Formats: sequence, C-alpha cells, structure tokens
Amino acid sequence: MCSGSFAKCLGITLIPLAIVCVLCNILLFFPSGESVERDQITDEVFYLGGILGSGVLMIFPALVFLGLKNNDCCGCCGNESCGRRFAMLSSILFAAVGVVGAGYSVIISSVAINHGPKCLNGTEWVYPFNEGNYLSDHDMWSQCDAPKDIVHWHLSLFSVLLVMGIIQMALCAVQVVNGLLGALCGDCCGCCGGSDGAV
Repeated sequence: MCSGSFAKCLGITLIPLAIVCVLCNILLFFPSGESVERDQITDEVFYLGGILGSGVLMIFPALVFLGLKNNDCCGCCGNESCGRRFAMLSSILFAAVGVVGAGYSVIISSVAINHGPKCLNGTEWVYPFNEGNYLSDHDMWSQCDAPKDIVHWHLSLFSVLLVMGIIQMALCAVQVVNGLLGALCGDCCGCCGGSDGAV
C-alpha cells in the first residue's frame, strides 16, 4: 500500500475516534445524565482531555493525513516526487501533535480513574475514594449517595477516553514511521507517474 493511501486510512480512522472522545467528555459534565452544579462535577472533567486532547488536537493530524493521498507535488525542484516526500515529512510533525494531544487525554483519564468521582457523601460533595482501592472493592461504591450510579458513569466514560487515547497515540506513532518511509523512499504511487507519456 502506498504511504499516502495508508496515511489516508489512518486519518479516516482518527476522525470517529476524536468524535467519540468529544462526546464522552461532554457527557462527563452531566454525571449519570443529571444536570448538577459546577462544583459538583469531578475536577478532571474541566481539564477537557477528551475535547481538547483527543478531540480538537486530533482533528488537525487527521485532516493532514487525509490530504496526503491527493497532495499536488509535481515539479518540485525538478524532482516530481520531492513535494510528496516533503508532505510526508511534514505529516510527522502533525502526528507528533496527535501523540501529545492523545497523551494528554490518557494522563487526565488515568488520574481521574485513580482519583474517583466527586459525589454526595451524606451531606457534602467530596471525593470519597482518596483512600482505599475502590476499583477492586465495589462495596466502597455505596459511599456515593448521588448522583445515582455515578461510579459506573465515571469509570465507563473515562475508561473509553483512556482506551481511545491509547489507540490514537498508536495510530499517530504508526504515521510517524509511515511518514519517515514516505519521505525516504517516496510514495509508490507517484503523483506524476501517469503524465510522463501523456504529452
């Protein structure tokens, strides 16, 4: 498969992943589907790991990867393939941006999962799981009186963000390798390959 075509496949894959991450982050603003006060929402939600990290920052590399296949690179410095090579090389920078964005989302999600949700414990909104391993001790979950099923909500959405972020990082890392190969070896589907005998 040509490096440009492969990059396009990566871009097509990254876009729905970014959309899922944005939606998960938005849902986290509504614990268990309820509308609550700002100070009753888990702090890590406001770091916007899914919206900024795995969302907005992931759209840029995805669009660049999509455009590599149709990049018009003919006639660069008398070398038909050097424009394509430069495009593949520049895609490495955007892939690095994607890795940083997804990495940010992964870190925020990991911290949020470890920290646990903010919930109503008796009469006040606190983080009841600062001590003890609530992930393995499900009996601790009863410490959250409201919102209903907040622990499931919190873990499910942040886990999706964590997994999506890891997948995005892997795809962007693959594009770094693909971009290097495309820059060094050129795209096997030369953009001007069919024009040599056309005139």
